[in-house]
Amino acid sequence: MIYIVFVEPESPGNIGFLARTMKNFGLTNLVLINPCELKNESYFQAVHARDVVHNAQIYDTLENFLNIAKIDSAIGTTGTAGGSYNVARIAITPEELGDSIKYQGNVALIFGREGNGLSNQEISLCDIIVSIPTHEYYPILNITHAAAIIFYEVFKREKSYPIDGLEIATKAEKESLIIYIEDIIQKLGYPHHKSRNASLVFKRIIERAFISGREAHTMKGTLRRIKIRIKEKK
Repeated sequence: MIYIVFVEPESPGNIGFLARTMKNFGLTNLVLINPCELKNESYFQAVHARDVVHNAQIYDTLENFLNIAKIDSAIGTTGTAGGSYNVARIAITPEELGDSIKYQGNVALIFGREGNGLSNQEISLCDIIVSIPTHEYYPILNITHAAAIIFYEVFKREKSYPIDGLEIATKAEKESLIIYIEDIIQKLGYPHHKSRNASLVFKRIIERAFISGREAHTMKGTLRRIKIRIKEKK
C-alpha cells in the first residue's frame, strides 16, 4: 500500500491540490501530520478528489504514523539535497526513484511543510531521500508541482513488473544485511562519527537498491565470512 504523507500543511488549499494530484495517478491514501484546519477550500481545490480529502488519516507526528502504519519503506523529499559532507541528505532524483524502487509492503512518500520542508530529525526517519533538480534562481517547488513530477516518474512505467521466478528481498532480509554490515564496521575500530556515517551510507544504499532474495542470501553469506576472517585475525 502506498501512502502520500503531507507533514504539517499550512494551507487548506494545498491539501486539496495534493489530493487532486494524487487521484490523477490513482493514489487515494492521504496522511496528514498535524495539519491546519480542513476547510471548504480543501474540498473545493480537490475537485473530483474530495473523497481523498474526506478519507485522509491524521496523526500528530511523522514518527507515530510510521510506527503505527508499519511502514516498510519511507521515502522523504527535500528541496535542499546534501553532498559528501551531509550524508543524511544525499538524495536521488525522481527518475532514479522510478527506475529502482519496487513497491513491496507499506510505502510512505513524504512531503514536508510548504515553508521549510522536512526537518533533519524527520529526514533521519526516511530510508530514501528524493530531490528534484531545479534552477538555483528559484530552487523550491510548490508541493503539488513536486508531487506531480515524482508521481509521474514513479508510475510512468506502470505500477508493477511481475517477473516469473523472481522473489524480491523482503524488508527483514535487507535489515539483516544492514545488521551484518554495522557489526563489521564496529569491528574495524573506526572513530564513532566515522562508524555512524559509514553505517548510514550502507543503510541508504541497501534500502534504495533493488535486491532479489537470492542476492540478499549471497551477500549475507559473504558478510558472514568477512566477520569470521576479522575474528580469526584478532
